[in-house]
This record gives sequence, structure tokens and C-alpha cells, in this order.
Amino acid sequence: MKNTFLALGFLSAIVNARIWNNTGVGKIAIEEAWTVPDLLSQSASIPPPINQTIDEFLANLLDIHNQRLAHMDATGIDFMVLSCATPCIQGLSDPVMAEQMATQVNNQLAQDISNNTLRFGAFAALSMHNATQAALELKRTVKELGFLGALLNDFQQAGADNSTLLYYDQPAYDVFWQMVTELDVPVYMHPRGNTEEIIQLEFQHAIWLEGSSQSFATTLSTHVLGLCANGIFDRFPKVKVIVGHLGERIPSDLFRIDEQLKRSLVQGLPMKETITSYWHTNLFETTSGNFATDLLQFHIGQIGLDRILFSVDYPYVTMEEGATWVDGLPLDGQDLLQIKRGLAIDLLGLDK
Repeated sequence: MKNTFLALGFLSAIVNARIWNNTGVGKIAIEEAWTVPDLLSQSASIPPPINQTIDEFLANLLDIHNQRLAHMDATGIDFMVLSCATPCIQGLSDPVMAEQMATQVNNQLAQDISNNTLRFGAFAALSMHNATQAALELKRTVKELGFLGALLNDFQQAGADNSTLLYYDQPAYDVFWQMVTELDVPVYMHPRGNTEEIIQLEFQHAIWLEGSSQSFATTLSTHVLGLCANGIFDRFPKVKVIVGHLGERIPSDLFRIDEQLKRSLVQGLPMKETITSYWHTNLFETTSGNFATDLLQFHIGQIGLDRILFSVDYPYVTMEEGATWVDGLPLDGQDLLQIKRGLAIDLLGLDK
């Protein structure tokens, strides 16, 4: 316990004077998963990367300073932001258990990286059962632990039978988004697996589509579009939300989304701008696990280079695959550095 408090105290000291491994050319990766032993079972059914066993995959989720750091060194990753592997706290329906586990996870991550904050930062895990409590825990992790923001694994499941789904685009969550604004940190919206009820209704006919091939993108993109449609970015214009996997397909379909939502204005659609506009003011995307060069170039044309940043999605994807791809992109030096590191430095406030 003494060591924990010493670690937390050390981390609090770096909040206003962060020193990180800034080589000037290395990559920064921000959608990189880690978990605690108590939550490891959440990942036991996830298919590991090709040529990797499930035991190796699970070991990589728990590890920080061994295989992970060695791969970072080998692939030129200067700095990595760690976050709790999906679904983490969003998979806990009991609010008391969820709040306690979020605190435990955040304290553990702070302690685990305290001896190498040059290379590692963190996003907070939050229970989203209660917006006020989530806001206070986010504030604690940013102000006291030096965390760089939060990562939410899509909707918060709730209810005695796990069938209540909580989305953060409702007025009850305004207190949370107000805190995000005041702290000036980003929120990463990450996918999660569906509840059993949704799986039975939507994916039982082709169960292979439940997960990263399809359901992750469709479920999370609906949540992100809900943030837009329900006016979160109008009420809180300084909120910054990051979406992985090249934006969960939203920037690939902006014309049709905008055109069709225009028809809903007469039906009371709350949002004041277009979905496209929010990608220029509030939304960012990462390349995590979606290393498609042609699609990246299309998205640069749709939302701009200044809205896209590199990530890997480790350990679901190998760092070698992500690094080889990004290093070979047909971009000039400054544009390539912007994706590899420049935007991340600004968005995370690493040099403030």
C-alpha cells in the first residue's frame, strides 16, 4: 500500500510538468489495451492475432514493461497511452461494483506505469452509471494521477439482467461533458461486444459478425452519431472525442448521413450543424487496426489530415504491422510526422 501511494504521488507531480520520450521522429500510439487479472476473463473469447496463441495474447494484455516495451523499441514508438481492455467497466452492470473497479483499475495502471512515465501514459476507465461520479473520477485521474483523458468502451450496460443500455448523448450526462470541457482532455470512444440479447436479435444468423468485423463499428458509430444528433457538441463545443479504426466508418459515408439527417430537421433534430462539421471541430479518428492506405487518403480528403492520428490497437494487432504500414505511407515528411505524432502531441497536451 505504501508503494501505491508513493507511485500515485509521483504521478501527481508530473501533471503540470510532463516529461516524455520525445525523440522528434518516433510514433505515438493511443489505442493500446491493457487489463488487470480480475478482468482478464473478459478477453478470453477474443480471437488472438494470426500466429499467436490465446495464452500469448492474454499475457500481452497484462504486460507493460516486457514484450510491450520491447516491441515499442523495435518499431519506433516513442510513447504509448494505455487503457483498460474492452469492455472493462462498461461490462459491469452493478453500479457499486463498477465504480469500485474503475477506481481499482485506474490506481493499478497509475502504479504500473509510475516507473516509466517517459514511455507510458494512461486513459481513465470510468463507470458511466452515474454521470456525476464519472466526472469526479475523471477529474481525480487527470489532476492527481496525471492521466491524459478517458476511454469509454461504448455503452454502459446496466440492470439486473444486463439489458439496460446507457448512452452518453442524453441530458443526464451533461455534467460529465462539462467536466471534460473544464479539464480540456479528450474522450476516446472505443467499441465493445454486445449484450447477449442484442447478439440473439441481430447476429445469431451470422455469429462471426459479432465483433470487430462488423458489430463493433455499427454499434459504436451509432453512439458517436448520437452524440452529434443529440447536440452534445453544440452544448459543449470544446469537447474532443476520438474514434478509432478510421472513425468506425462514419467519414466514409458523410455525404449520405448529412443528406438524410437534413430530413429530420422538421422532426426536431437537436443538432445545429452537420455531421461533417463536427469532424472539423470535435471529432478525431485514429488508424488503429485499419491500415488501409486508399481509405486513409479518402478520409484525408473528407475530414483533413489534422483530424487523423496513428494508433495500433495492440495487442489485438501487432505493433510491427502498424509500424510497417505507417512508415510506408505515401505522404511527405511533415504530413507523415503529423499522423505519427504531431496531432497526438497537441491533442494530449504532451508539451504543455
